[in-house]
Amino acid sequence: SLIVFLLILKDPDFWKEWAQRTLKNALTLQDLNKNVAKNIILFLGDGMGVPTVTAARILKGQMSGQNGEETQLEMDKFPYVALSKTYNTNAQVPDSAGTATAYLCGVKANEGTVGVSAAAVRSQCNTTQGNEVKSILKWAKDAGKSVGIVTTTRVNHATPSAAYAHCVDRDWYSDGDMPPEALQSGCKDIARQLFENIPDINVIMGGGRRSMYPRNTPDVEYPGDKKHNGTRKDGRNLVAEWTDRKGYYAWNRKELLSLNPNDVDYLLGLFEPGDLPYELERNKETDPSLTEMVDVAIKILRKNERGFYLLVEGGRIDHGHHEGKAKQALHEAVEMDRAITRAGLLTSIYDTLTVVTADHSHVFSFGGYTPRGNSIFGLAPIVSDVDQKPFTSILYGNGPGFKLVNGTRENVSTVHYEQNNYQAQSAVPLSMETHGGEDVAIFSKGPMAHLLHGVQEQHYIPHVMAYAACIGQNKDHCRANSGSPSLSHISPTLAFLLSVKWLLC
Repeated sequence: SLIVFLLILKDPDFWKEWAQRTLKNALTLQDLNKNVAKNIILFLGDGMGVPTVTAARILKGQMSGQNGEETQLEMDKFPYVALSKTYNTNAQVPDSAGTATAYLCGVKANEGTVGVSAAAVRSQCNTTQGNEVKSILKWAKDAGKSVGIVTTTRVNHATPSAAYAHCVDRDWYSDGDMPPEALQSGCKDIARQLFENIPDINVIMGGGRRSMYPRNTPDVEYPGDKKHNGTRKDGRNLVAEWTDRKGYYAWNRKELLSLNPNDVDYLLGLFEPGDLPYELERNKETDPSLTEMVDVAIKILRKNERGFYLLVEGGRIDHGHHEGKAKQALHEAVEMDRAITRAGLLTSIYDTLTVVTADHSHVFSFGGYTPRGNSIFGLAPIVSDVDQKPFTSILYGNGPGFKLVNGTRENVSTVHYEQNNYQAQSAVPLSMETHGGEDVAIFSKGPMAHLLHGVQEQHYIPHVMAYAACIGQNKDHCRANSGSPSLSHISPTLAFLLSVKWLLC
């Protein structure tokens, strides 16, 4: 069958027919979907630059026995793709906090700050007040929608925190992580803001238990490990406050999957003291996958007849790259793509706008003239013509994979370069690999997805999502639609009746 496949690839008609099928599909996009988005979902692959998307596509195919290059990720199937310019107001190569403020609050900001404008200065508490900016999650909640946050990092990490917090330092996870002067000046830690700023967030899932409990409180899962103990100085038990108020709480996979979403309106799921484990290392008895969390989240949120907003972060793509562990990063990206598939099965493109993007890229690359079907984690087919040693296709511009043996580059053929935690070679030695500064992709489908086109500033993203859903500041165009699906898609009589109804309201 491999011989047959190779013969097919040599037939020009194979490629022509494929292109013609793609063309016919593209022609259907001339009828733009201008419906009102009842639901809006943002999938954020932290650190998922374009090279990561391509490599994850190949990995996904190879995991199912294919060559990989011809495989389609779920995000590849989205009809619209744009590029996002990721710089922060004070950084050419950005961080995840300033970027989160851009794609959630619609305002570019300084690196290291969340939910505040560029007038706020990192770590300076007294620059917070008056510089707060609201997020699309808040806009959606104010419009009566249900809202949720799902992440594989801590729920008070940079990406999710910009959805609800206003903080001049992304590292102020709990009050135990804050300097005394900041506390004395009235600044609040991010975990506290999660429960106080928007007290009725419907679904919150991820890690971060230790930020929610009083200092020295043993963790429920690791009671003998002091590094997982609670860190709060104020003595508050934020989980108990949540359950006392109205919400369900789950700390393991079994508890989560035993819930009936029809009986749950508010859910807090904290499955680790810190970040969730990598997908390749996940304990399938105790920790849910990103796909499982997204499944439960949507089933809870979609009960609201006004719809929902959901932020989903594949947050550990970024961590894998920082550690130079490309295999961990790419498996995280594949898992996020599974979650995107699941969300698509639970929603409709007619009333749900789904956007997939990244906050920034990484100095991750793969090359070396590898042949079709080469393992994405494998060697290039040639050796260096300078040091006569082999090299892996995947390399980093900088990071912890820099290694010299007897004064020369390590011979990778002598190590297990396909193991899960192998650190790919890097050009410059750093304890942690850095972000990349190039544009990242924005994939979109559903109502008004065509507005995400061309090359755009990152802070444009939530404005489009809000426009599609008739929330936030862009509502004038919705008046003719009376908050219903586009009138161009319904009968003139019904359109007239809806217009009259709106005028009478």
